Amino acid sequence: MILLGELSLWVALLMAIWMTTVSYAGGATRRGELVMSGQRATYATLFFVVMASIGLWSALFSHDFSLKFVASYTSANLPKVYLFSAFWAGQSGSMLFWCLILAVYSAIAVFANRARNRELMPWVTGTLGIILIFFLGTIIFAANPYERMEWVPPDGRGMNPQLQNPGMAIHPPMLYLGWVGTAIPFAFAIGALVTRRLDTEWLAAIRRWSLISWFFLTIGLVLGMWWAYVELGWGGYWAWDPVENAPLTSWLCQTAFLHSIMIQEKRGMLRKWNVTLVVAAFLLSILGTFLTRSGVIESVHSFAQSPIGNYFSTFLIGIFVLTTILVFTRLKDMEAKAQLESMVSREAAFLYNNLVLVGIAFSVLWGTLFPIISEAVRGTKITVGPPFFNSVNVPLGLGLLALTGIGPLIAWRRASVANVRRQFVFPVAAGITTGAILMALGMRAFYPIVAYILVGFVVGTITQEFWKGTRARMRMYAENVLLAGLRLIGNNRRRYGGYIVHLGVAMIFAAFAGFAFKKEFDISLKSGEVFRTTDPFGHAWTFTSQGVSEFKRLNRYVTAVGLAVTRDGKPMPLLSSEKRQHVDSNDQPTFEPSTEVGLYETTMQDVYLVFSGMIGPDQAEMRLSFNPLVWWVWYGGMVMAIGGLIVMWPQAEKKRQGGYVTVLTPGAETLVPAAAGAP
Repeated sequence: MILLGELSLWVALLMAIWMTTVSYAGGATRRGELVMSGQRATYATLFFVVMASIGLWSALFSHDFSLKFVASYTSANLPKVYLFSAFWAGQSGSMLFWCLILAVYSAIAVFANRARNRELMPWVTGTLGIILIFFLGTIIFAANPYERMEWVPPDGRGMNPQLQNPGMAIHPPMLYLGWVGTAIPFAFAIGALVTRRLDTEWLAAIRRWSLISWFFLTIGLVLGMWWAYVELGWGGYWAWDPVENAPLTSWLCQTAFLHSIMIQEKRGMLRKWNVTLVVAAFLLSILGTFLTRSGVIESVHSFAQSPIGNYFSTFLIGIFVLTTILVFTRLKDMEAKAQLESMVSREAAFLYNNLVLVGIAFSVLWGTLFPIISEAVRGTKITVGPPFFNSVNVPLGLGLLALTGIGPLIAWRRASVANVRRQFVFPVAAGITTGAILMALGMRAFYPIVAYILVGFVVGTITQEFWKGTRARMRMYAENVLLAGLRLIGNNRRRYGGYIVHLGVAMIFAAFAGFAFKKEFDISLKSGEVFRTTDPFGHAWTFTSQGVSEFKRLNRYVTAVGLAVTRDGKPMPLLSSEKRQHVDSNDQPTFEPSTEVGLYETTMQDVYLVFSGMIGPDQAEMRLSFNPLVWWVWYGGMVMAIGGLIVMWPQAEKKRQGGYVTVLTPGAETLVPAAAGAP
């Protein structure tokens, strides 16, 4: 299987070259047999990439330490679930995984469009082939997972302890499914630019692909936050790390695109925006992969310095230059078909939304790349830390949150004073009431107060929109509240699924604001000693040390400290944190000791314990934190994902019929006579 897998990589590269050549030739000459040959080559490329992947998984599960990749990232005593995830634990394996997902996506896209978008597809297939050629060539010549060892060791080094976490078995695939997914809309954008078919045809072809990519990126980002929170032991979930920032910038561009695509579909506006955002999302995914693998930045996520960075930088620059030329030569074809009629309209709100999202993406990208730029220009690497990102992005984020509530309330084309007054009364009252209650409870911090006022405003907007639509259905169809609400969502999934996504965003902003009230203590306790304190909500806590214990579990030696806990005098679950020393099958240490945090989680706050080490016989040094509203980050992420699924779910077209039809207006549903031929 290993020999077959290695050979399959080379054949896959040849198939990708053929796929690109004949597809572009077929598109240029309009020869159907060449186009068909390119499609078949796509399926062949997928087959051989799958065979190459199976070969590597076979080597991992059989502990074939003759392969450098297997010896570097696994050991004989590594649990089997991590043998599977070891595929993407190292650079060369993760590159092959990237290529596997791209080959699957490419085959699905080609198959789904075998009878549609015929003018676009040769250029789409050829563009996907170029990306496959790049990744396969880089794998073969710079990061080959089938590279042999000069001698076969009796055991491997094992997997980095920080990767031996269930989140890291799921987080990278989710992130890759999102990142790689940007290639499909990018390929369609290239096809639309080349053929000058820049109306809504190419948008219809990529809308669901963009949603799929956005959906997986959302899950990947939230899972990455969770992993950082429970595994790294620093007490937070977002540190503006360069490799956290890279997928965030791509996600922001996709979010902007999914908003502005509606404007092009409805009004023929923001055509340049849409092409640019699709291209930017893909380029940022390649840039993020470059940052992770080049070694040019310092990150807990990054791989060691490698010549692979030269391949990525060359590919990135080449794609950027060629795409920029292509876009500039098609500017006249992307002229808007309508003009913005008022700065107070839903179109304007979408435009402001895009400006803020792109502004956040630019600030994050600039802060991430600034150390590299400063080192290249001045010879000194100037690190940009969280204070910069927070000072720039907190105000922008609050502006984005406000627009999340404003957009659905404003009418298309031009909003009247009466419309604005009628639509804004309840949401504004909800926001002001939220702020007044929190201030009455003693909250005085400026940014958190503003955040909660805006969260109340957004939730008020969403509640009002759902209630108006549900009440209209109850009145027209005599449905109960639950049935009317479900059918309201089912009959207009894009609109109300989007509102559910907005609700998840509001929940995450509420969690971010709550984290500002975190309390943290460095404590040192011997067995039987007690630490007393109060949490941000005023509850009295006692922590009594139960001493330090040592034991072996699976592939690691564990030193653990336990604390008996009471809150307001009531016993709570035991809180325990560990130091772990991972060993190979011969009990030899493999990596530096890692930390496993202790967590007591509730919907209002987490009690977070980190065992720092021993400073004397039976005396443990620890960091204890009260982290408010952390669960709402995970809840908010789940709600966003559910909303994304609702938006993605296919909706059957309604049959044309006489009588009356239901028309959705900004505030409710209305029954109108069905004109001849009306949907």
